[in-house]
Amino acid sequence: MKSIHTLAAIAAGLSLSLSVSAQEQATTASSTGSHRPIPPSDQMFRKSIWRQVDLREKQNKPMFSEGKEISRVILEAVKRGELQAYKNDSLTSTLNPQEISSNMSYADEAVKLSDEEKAAGFSQSDLGGGGDDWGAPKPAARNAARTVRKPKIGANGKPMKDKKGKTIYETVAVAPVAKPVPPANEYRYKDLYEMELKEDMIFDKKRSRMYHDIKSIGLFVPSTLPANTSGIEKPIGYFKYSDLVKVFRNNPQNAIWFNAENDAQHKNLADAFELWLFNSYITKVSNAGDSRLDDIYGGAQQGILAAQQTAADLVEYEYNLWSF
Repeated sequence: MKSIHTLAAIAAGLSLSLSVSAQEQATTASSTGSHRPIPPSDQMFRKSIWRQVDLREKQNKPMFSEGKEISRVILEAVKRGELQAYKNDSLTSTLNPQEISSNMSYADEAVKLSDEEKAAGFSQSDLGGGGDDWGAPKPAARNAARTVRKPKIGANGKPMKDKKGKTIYETVAVAPVAKPVPPANEYRYKDLYEMELKEDMIFDKKRSRMYHDIKSIGLFVPSTLPANTSGIEKPIGYFKYSDLVKVFRNNPQNAIWFNAENDAQHKNLADAFELWLFNSYITKVSNAGDSRLDDIYGGAQQGILAAQQTAADLVEYEYNLWSF
């Protein structure tokens, strides 16, 4: 009889420990940015996928409507302190609102001479007033090192004098005047039309269906903007999808997916992502070298073709799970 009670106690302890471990798994998964984490024990298949979203596309314009752009909703939430930003999609290193503002800003270019002015004999040093008369010698550069003569101060804090009672002077170097830093300007929210979405494509064996488990969303400064002189895409910040859902739900008046057919049926941006009401193309699939598709296949055009083939392969994989 005692052995039966002992076995029952052991079984109860094992079931309790299993339930606790399952709960710990779900809690740990939610810290990665997932809004509805799927326990690892239920995952039969998982693949990490990175997608590029161009908000200028016709299918994506509902989440980029005038005055209610998703970039505006996200970045204003960061400035209010309502949303935490991160440096990359690993979601470990944070950014403060000042760093986000710096990432989405550009500096005014200095005034430059035109080709006609250069042909006429002007140089960059002539800008800002090189003299009052033509042909007059150019003054010394403002930032050149200068020296001045000033009375030498003694230990008592008063000017020192020689035996004849004359003040002793010394030559002292004067620090050059610092050049003014060009003012920084933030890009318009309408200019920030590039997003990167990271997701885990998971087949849940308990529910027998494939899920798009979004982990993070990143905003970028497009490479094609005239003010982006670097010519490359610059990341502004990355954000946990679970945090974004809270921001979207807390700001229903601005975080909308615009329904062009019926103003009474605008959707929340959180619902738009859940229903996958946007278009994207795959740029990277998890691999040992952490390489993008265009790097693997040797060019942007080949990368686009590989993205289409990858999307078709994932659909076929899910189809085969049901067929065999």
